Amino acid sequence: MTIKIIVPEMGESVIEATVHQWLKKEGDFVQAGEALVELETDKVNLEVGAKSAGVLAKITVPEGQDVKVGDVLGLINEEIKQSASQLAISSVASPPDDHSAPKANQETPQTQLVTPVASRLAHEQNVDLAKVRGTGPEGRVTKSDVEQFVQKQTVIEDETPKQSAQPALAITTESTARREERQRMSRRRRTIAQRLLEASQSTAMLTTFNEVNMNAVMELRHRRNEAFQARYGLKLGITSFFIKASISALKAFPRLNAEIQGDEILLKYYYDIGVAVGAEEGLVVPVIRDADRLSFAEIERRIKEFAAKTNDGTLSVEDLRGGTFTITNGGVFGSLLSTPIINLPQVGILGLHKIEDRPVAEAGQVVIRPMMYVALSYDHRIVDGREAVQFLVHVKELIGDPERLLLEG
Repeated sequence: MTIKIIVPEMGESVIEATVHQWLKKEGDFVQAGEALVELETDKVNLEVGAKSAGVLAKITVPEGQDVKVGDVLGLINEEIKQSASQLAISSVASPPDDHSAPKANQETPQTQLVTPVASRLAHEQNVDLAKVRGTGPEGRVTKSDVEQFVQKQTVIEDETPKQSAQPALAITTESTARREERQRMSRRRRTIAQRLLEASQSTAMLTTFNEVNMNAVMELRHRRNEAFQARYGLKLGITSFFIKASISALKAFPRLNAEIQGDEILLKYYYDIGVAVGAEEGLVVPVIRDADRLSFAEIERRIKEFAAKTNDGTLSVEDLRGGTFTITNGGVFGSLLSTPIINLPQVGILGLHKIEDRPVAEAGQVVIRPMMYVALSYDHRIVDGREAVQFLVHVKELIGDPERLLLEG
């Protein structure tokens, strides 16, 4: 019996994907549930498994081609699963000879769990995943595991004496000096480009700026961070203060927590805050749901979890779904000032930047304080300039007096 490999439902609003990588080749025996192919969506990568044991008889969609939910990716021949299974058992029982020794970049053992990012990196670095020890949940091999393995192998190779060889001649020609490379955009990058263009073309986007004195927050973190870490096992970061302050401002100016639907404004009285995270293949925005009901520790825990998932490539569609307002922090990369672009269908986004010591006037004296520029981009169709400016002033005042966040919360 022939079993079709179908593109599954991939979550809310996700109807298309790109075949990123086939994990098996035609003629390979596969077990039920074993991962066959990795699909790349605009949000996350996901693996499609075999519904039944058998032989991968045909790959109908090659790598790099776009597919939709319900499309046939390939075929599994279920009729010869018994003989294929017996062949696999006999090959395991037989002692390997020199000609059958494992080679680099061979198939991952069926019991080994590997994140999509780690699998792709291992393929690029020609790493045998069977030799990599996984440190993720349930022993899953992560990107950092592969990177550490490659680093160790490099050290070993560097310490191994090498035979003398003729010195290579470095020749620079005009052709090599004017090197070019053409790369296909990933689905996520294409989607990011499309949505950013749509946001700039379909909204009346405007940005207002202010600067925030971070002295009180940094002093509070210095006083409380040790106790906070001892109690919760987490460091007290900067972003959680801005999430709390933003929620207070959103309650005061509800149109920044809304969206436009035709000729109507949909006001939302729940606060699902998206936190932009820079990933290897493009920006992702996991969402902290009902953030107004969470404590500082719970918010910090969510941020830490999202950072780990982003690094390992294990973010789910549910992690990225929805969101009523977004916060992005370009300061972690050294950005001093920027104009963030709205994350549709939201109408507001707060941009944080690098904290830098600058001279400021306080009580008639010039003092040095840790200052941060903040930027609020908003859709001017429903948010007036007065509201946007007051929103940013509200955030500024709360960050300048963080004890108020306890009362505001």
